[in-house]
Amino acid sequence: MSIIPESRQAAAPAGVVTRLRRWLAGLLSSIPFQAVCAALIGGVAPALIRENYERVADKLVSYDNSIIGTLLAALIGFMLYRKISVLPGTRTLMRVLPSFLISYALILAIFMMWRFDYSRYQFAASFAMVTTWFALIAIITPRLERWTIALVRSNRSTRMIDISWIRWISVTDPSQIPEDTAVALAADFSDPTLSPEWEATLAREVLNGRTVLNAKPLHESLSGRVQMDHLSENTFGHLSPDNLYAIAKQYIDMAVAAAALIFLLPALLVIGLMVRFDSPGPALFRQQRVGYRGRPFTVYKFRTMRVHANTSLGADITAADDDRITIVGNFLRKSRLDELPQMLNILRGEMSWIGPRPEAMRLSNWYASEIPFYAYRHSVRPGISGWAQVQQGHVTSLTDVKEKLEFDFYYIKYFSVWMDLLIAAKTLKVMLSGQGAK
Repeated sequence: MSIIPESRQAAAPAGVVTRLRRWLAGLLSSIPFQAVCAALIGGVAPALIRENYERVADKLVSYDNSIIGTLLAALIGFMLYRKISVLPGTRTLMRVLPSFLISYALILAIFMMWRFDYSRYQFAASFAMVTTWFALIAIITPRLERWTIALVRSNRSTRMIDISWIRWISVTDPSQIPEDTAVALAADFSDPTLSPEWEATLAREVLNGRTVLNAKPLHESLSGRVQMDHLSENTFGHLSPDNLYAIAKQYIDMAVAAAALIFLLPALLVIGLMVRFDSPGPALFRQQRVGYRGRPFTVYKFRTMRVHANTSLGADITAADDDRITIVGNFLRKSRLDELPQMLNILRGEMSWIGPRPEAMRLSNWYASEIPFYAYRHSVRPGISGWAQVQQGHVTSLTDVKEKLEFDFYYIKYFSVWMDLLIAAKTLKVMLSGQGAK
């Protein structure tokens, strides 16, 4: 949405209601306020409710342990929540549920391991109350004040306007900047056409207390994509992800895959039999794909298509409503259960639970010949789910691949445990809704 004021004088000062809404939005967003709410709602309130309304006293359960445990779980969940909140696409429940599920599960695991007495009802009440409160904050705050940004128009900043949940004020002259300093100002600092007059104006606006943002990293944070202008230190900060976390992640992935494989083995056998009965052919689909650091490997999936003899490049691309997909295969694709055999690839160190999806060898070679820097996506282990999958879904054209690559580059640039937690939460939503499946 583009709004161009006729003049700087046309901007009216903020009214009382507007100032009140901003104050309330600022209060709900402040770290101290949210931390206090986490402690009171997650730790203190459930204890008071239990004390006043519990009809039969539970003498076997320690009240002190339950209060300390719920308080720790709420505060740890709040810290995770703040970490995940800085990532793009993290609104409402997508940033609340994973944070507090992890923290409460961690505290409960410690309690069970050390055999501490605790109240399950108090923990359940605490979790329900604190997640509901933070979900309400995430829903209400954007409605109190829609983020408004005055954008200095240039050829490279016009793509920002496509982000519709921001109110954009397009300015081409310093006189068009709104007087209200609460409105942020964004400009492409690397734009060679940015005039000395604009540079002086941006510096003056900073001194006046206005937030001035660089358009390029702002676009990354809002869209979750890294624009592929050129591969450079300025674009990516560094050309390899966090090696320390990458090493730890590999061992965690393998341990979780080993446990999941044992636990899910009966279900995997049932799915395999369903695939065999649905159409002639093997239960598993095997294909050569490009993996970590460009090394080829064999990926395993449940077969979701009828066996065919087509060996052309187009056969590697699944179109929308592809008639080769079987009845069982359609369900497996929508639920993402067809990816479960890739736990074997994780155990072999070829894949991760989360990372850019591995492409077929022929497709990867074709993409690399058409798209500069495509091979950079191989700097981390490919995953069963990834940032591009939960944001974009399935791709069917070269244009989609370029957009997918921007999501992959964003994941590599901001490679961290927080990014993986967010993707895990979004993957669960995709599995339940079938979003993006082909």
